[in-house]
Amino acid sequence: MIQQAEEILKNIFGYRTFRPLQREIIANLLHRRDTLVVMPTGGGKSLCYQIPAQIFTGLTLVVSPLISLMKDQVEQLRAFGVEAAVLNSTLAAEEYRRNTALVTSGEARLLYLAPETLLMPRTLELLAGIRVDCLTIDEAHCISEWGHDFRPEYRQLAAVRTRFPQAVCAALTATATPRVQEDIRACLRFEASNTFIDSFDRKNLFLQIVPKSDPFRQTRHFLKRFPDQSGIVYCTARRQVDELAERLAAAGYSVRPYHAGLADEERRCNQELFIRDDIQIMVATIAFGMGINKPNIRFVLHHDLPMNIESYYQQIGRAGRDGLPAHCLLLFSYGDIRKIRFFIGQKAEPEQRVADIHLNALIGFAETEECRRGPLLRYFGEKPAAAACGACDNCTNGKKAPDDITIPVQKFLSCVRRTGERFGAGHVIDVLRGSQGQRVVQLGHDRLSTYGIGTELSKKEWFFLSRVCLQKGLLAQDPEHGGLRLTPEAWEVMRGRQNVAGRLWEEREDPGSRGPERRDFDEELFGELRILRKELADALEIPPYAVFPDRTLMEMAAYLPQTEEGLLHLHGVGRVKLDRFGRDFLDTIREFCALHGTGQAVATAPAPAPDKRPASGRARGPRHLEIAVRFNEGTSVARLAEEYQVKETTILAHLHKALVQGFPLDKQTPLPELPHLSETQRTAVKEAFQRLGTERLGPLFAALNREIAYDDLHLLRLRYLLGV
Repeated sequence: MIQQAEEILKNIFGYRTFRPLQREIIANLLHRRDTLVVMPTGGGKSLCYQIPAQIFTGLTLVVSPLISLMKDQVEQLRAFGVEAAVLNSTLAAEEYRRNTALVTSGEARLLYLAPETLLMPRTLELLAGIRVDCLTIDEAHCISEWGHDFRPEYRQLAAVRTRFPQAVCAALTATATPRVQEDIRACLRFEASNTFIDSFDRKNLFLQIVPKSDPFRQTRHFLKRFPDQSGIVYCTARRQVDELAERLAAAGYSVRPYHAGLADEERRCNQELFIRDDIQIMVATIAFGMGINKPNIRFVLHHDLPMNIESYYQQIGRAGRDGLPAHCLLLFSYGDIRKIRFFIGQKAEPEQRVADIHLNALIGFAETEECRRGPLLRYFGEKPAAAACGACDNCTNGKKAPDDITIPVQKFLSCVRRTGERFGAGHVIDVLRGSQGQRVVQLGHDRLSTYGIGTELSKKEWFFLSRVCLQKGLLAQDPEHGGLRLTPEAWEVMRGRQNVAGRLWEEREDPGSRGPERRDFDEELFGELRILRKELADALEIPPYAVFPDRTLMEMAAYLPQTEEGLLHLHGVGRVKLDRFGRDFLDTIREFCALHGTGQAVATAPAPAPDKRPASGRARGPRHLEIAVRFNEGTSVARLAEEYQVKETTILAHLHKALVQGFPLDKQTPLPELPHLSETQRTAVKEAFQRLGTERLGPLFAALNREIAYDDLHLLRLRYLLGV
């Protein structure tokens, strides 16, 4: 059976080899052994049950709390030619009936459901007469009360298992400490020997933490490093999300907000625009991103501190799922810690204790001066492979001996004492720096002996010093109000019996930056392939990465394959996608090679196939200009599509590209008609073009409530620009 799994891996999913542990996990499930899988985000968990689902004769149930994951994975599976269905509370009645029909007819190999949907009587009744061979529980940490995202309905899944006695069970998670793993196994009655734990180390993620000083300036500076690339900015509060998204949009960034306070339709639309590369940046609360399988997210910026390490790890796990480098920046402040402690204080007593443990672990991770992967991996029970990873700010900032900072520490501690040990760092620093602020004067703190003795350090440096004192246990902080007080260890420093070594913060504009990645592919061709991918994806109403991920396009632009066999050598190209998309990409690569006099770079691939495009007596240039010339000669869109063996939509896209590049099109050549559209619809489209522009069709499609097909929009855009 494992040989059959390898064939599916190659022909359906387009991968040559399994990732670590995938083969063992799949074999374990095919032998019907209940299996716990702990694998990092982007590590390939989905294939561990998607491949067996195509080998089992019965249905595979996939339980997930993430509606976005269900939709995303069903779209991708269908792009691979695998029938799958989804049942959850967001479906309209007609779509719900259509999906249940796929299940009852046996067409669907996988059925994705929310846990509460599975527990409903009508769902259990639907499945009563169907053979279920596999029950997959995704986000399995939700079972454990020691997990960061415990959900009571997940505990009930153990009882549901008895309804499917012949089904093997797979439990999968990306974030489970050893204690959570033990809890999952106990609840589901798994044997410990059938646990597979992959490394939590995402080596392609660069980890960086800087003190939060001017968060908007810091955010803009960071975003400048990722032009036209996808990323997520996480904020804690909905209002903050809206404000930051508005300010970034006003600054010219392609950005949308996402949080639970938005209307369902707006939230869904914004997510769709991000997934389909119609916008680059999503500013969001933690409500966004879990279950999103968009592989080309190049950065995650935490504008605010997450609640715990699990949340942080899950959120940075959105980045770099294609295995290419990605950057994760966290803006760290003690003000954020006070906010989190306030929310923790609203929980029940037992929950408070667990939440405090989780938060303290995160603070230790943020404040460490060692390699960041050390405390991160140890938290999940994994021993770091090396003392330095070379992919975090602490490893790349350059090692230097700590300074003797005893005197500034004594000044700070003394000022905390003189002000009564009841104020936060901000007020203490104002006194040290001689502020004339109203509060300082009203309290009489301008008459203290420590007033104005700290002008040698900046406000940022004093704030950093306060955090050093907290980290070294010289100060304790009131969890509710943030006031600082001295510890017994502080008195040893105050009396000169103990020195303090450390480093004051040196703010860098690009701390930890590794510089631009080496480009081993032709960026011009890569850009053309991205445009083609977007056009194909829009026409099919699927995300661009469901056509091919960036890594595949990079390999195309590096190796220049010009035959079907050559394409099959590349990552992510299987028979299904070759048959579906191969011709369009081969045409673009051949055209590029002909224009630039470049040959195929894959030595093992056969010679290029003969070019079937129409012959011409003129020298060949870029295809869109060649097509534009033929169009101006009177060749219809339908005829051009037939000659070039592409869809009419592709011809329209080429004509649009020629037009926006300044090549005039002859209005006398007739364009196809759209008799099925009403005048009201045509007017709505025209107004939308005037309001949103014509560069991208995705925002237009969403603004028109998805009522006008992409094929029609391609034609209407060309008509609008030509004024016909």
